[in-house]
Amino acid sequence: MFRGAAGAVLGIMTHLTRTTGWPAVLVVATGIFTVVTSEMLPVGLLTPMGAALQVSEGTAGQTLTTTGIVAAVAAPLVVPALGRIDRRTALVALTALLAAANLLAAWAPAFAVMVVARVLVGVAMGGIWALSAGLAVRLVAPGAVGRATATIFSGIAVASVLGVPAGTFLGAIAGWRAAFVVVGALSAAVALAMVVLLPRLPAERAPGLSGVTALLRNPPVATGLVVVALLVVGHFGAYTYVRPVLEGLAIDAPLIGTLLLVYGVAGVLGNFVAGTAAVRSVPRTMQVLAGLVVAAVLLLALAPSASLAAVALVVWGLGYGGVSVTAQTWMMAAAPEARETVSSLFAAVFNGAIALGAVGGGLVVDGFGPSAVLVWGAVLAAAALVAVATGRAPRS
Repeated sequence: MFRGAAGAVLGIMTHLTRTTGWPAVLVVATGIFTVVTSEMLPVGLLTPMGAALQVSEGTAGQTLTTTGIVAAVAAPLVVPALGRIDRRTALVALTALLAAANLLAAWAPAFAVMVVARVLVGVAMGGIWALSAGLAVRLVAPGAVGRATATIFSGIAVASVLGVPAGTFLGAIAGWRAAFVVVGALSAAVALAMVVLLPRLPAERAPGLSGVTALLRNPPVATGLVVVALLVVGHFGAYTYVRPVLEGLAIDAPLIGTLLLVYGVAGVLGNFVAGTAAVRSVPRTMQVLAGLVVAAVLLLALAPSASLAAVALVVWGLGYGGVSVTAQTWMMAAAPEARETVSSLFAAVFNGAIALGAVGGGLVVDGFGPSAVLVWGAVLAAAALVAVATGRAPRS
């Protein structure tokens, strides 16, 4: 009898959690946090990783590029490959794959094994991002979709502020392999939480690759992808090399760390502000964000002091922090009948732009110096602003 009662209580609790949207939104946001932390984790572990795997730091750094490229390719392919599989089942499986990939990275006895692990992270990342990005509309009431989307995308900003620094700290005190083990364990815990908290999410329609190519001919979708590509390439090209710029202002390492933390906190705030504003007007919000990025990057390029550099970083964080959620809102408005497919395109372009931004920024730095890369980033952000003004935006 007690066993039956316990089962009934557990069934009621499970039913309540699966029909209450915000717990589901929070677990999806945590999944995004985990996948972005997994992607960026090598950033703070390159030196010990390279030494253990007997490769240079530059070679070890290619594990990050590998993940980004694989995610960009996987995102538009995973959704059609899933067919009619329930999206909760798919998210659980992909998050479990993420856990296994991180544990494989922790065990890796050679660089080749690490590359395989990072390829698997890229596959999981592309799939999780593509499926998660458009879920808010299926989890909460219509009036809360904007806040729910912002919450899901806050996982990106929080991973930058907390996830990567925490992984770096753990690597310093317990070894780089321990950092991968912890992120792998977190991924496994998120997969279990998804089993409990997510409702059943039947595939809305059977997607195919033809649907992906058809969306590229949709003017608002094409405009949104161009804007995302320009902003993300410009941002990562400049931000990847922001430390040398700050060092050029004679700012010491502890203060640089503090300034970057402030940037991250501003990014989290910008994510939620933009998420609310984008519901009212997507193109206007994107114009404001692009304008803030242009102004901030140029200010940092010209900043003569640490105080002005701090102002520039706060404005930069506020502007770029809202790009992901606003771009996703743009995509959903541009193709409401193909949410998963358009989200997969968004994820592909975003991740490809990250890799391209880092590579392009490196070429500019090598050829013209750290300050030039800020100008390059500002020019690309300004081009994104022009694309918003002249291209086709979705109806707000």
